[in-house]
Amino acid sequence: MPTVTLSAKIYNDNQLKLVEEHLKSSLKGLKVRIEKIQATTRGWIQVTLSGEDEKVALNYLENTIGLCPTHAGNLTRFSTVRGYITGLGKSEDQLQLDIGLMLPKMMNATISLRHLQAQLADGRKIALKKIAELYGFCENIPLTAKIIHLSKDCIEATLSENQLKLYKRWTKSLLDKLVVLGASQQEIRTALKDARCLNDVIGIEQLGLFEHAITCKLGTDAVGLIPKIGKKLTTATLSVFSPKKILELLPNILC
Repeated sequence: MPTVTLSAKIYNDNQLKLVEEHLKSSLKGLKVRIEKIQATTRGWIQVTLSGEDEKVALNYLENTIGLCPTHAGNLTRFSTVRGYITGLGKSEDQLQLDIGLMLPKMMNATISLRHLQAQLADGRKIALKKIAELYGFCENIPLTAKIIHLSKDCIEATLSENQLKLYKRWTKSLLDKLVVLGASQQEIRTALKDARCLNDVIGIEQLGLFEHAITCKLGTDAVGLIPKIGKKLTTATLSVFSPKKILELLPNILC
């Protein structure tokens, strides 16, 4: 019975039940059984499967959700990994990403300020705090990264091409995004309805199982939605991606 760690986190124990329901629905029709589902100390979701279609199920999970490397031996230079920002504000010259690496020891990947400036700030010498503000970085924001250096004590990365394409697409749209961490899509839809904000948004983009980006209509500021939505999603974290602010400071970023 293989046990795998999904490239996804929960934010509270109650969400394990939602994950189990989601997996059962996704794997419906396969001869596979979910024997156990739990979370690591850092919130990563671990699933144990059994049955004659377990390999098919594992391939499906890897392709749709992704699997954590868990062991350093599973990483190679230029590997693409999914991680969550951790310890934001503890360093002024690098961003820490929890990528689910547990063996032989827990280790985060780091993205240097120099690489972030090159990829997100048009090469300008902008402080990490300002870059985080512009792009809505906060604790547990999911990012995909490419490994560029590996050693027993250090894992260095840059943002992946797909992550950069996502930010470029968001910026070109000129529409604010309200990023919601720690809530299911159904909870977000209910919150929008209860707060009477449905007319202010275009849709909800899924970034992970419990991470989403609400796309605001033209003329709607995401900041203005925070007090309304925040009252309904009291345990979620909200952050703002504002193309207007990015383009004001970095007018050539889309060139």
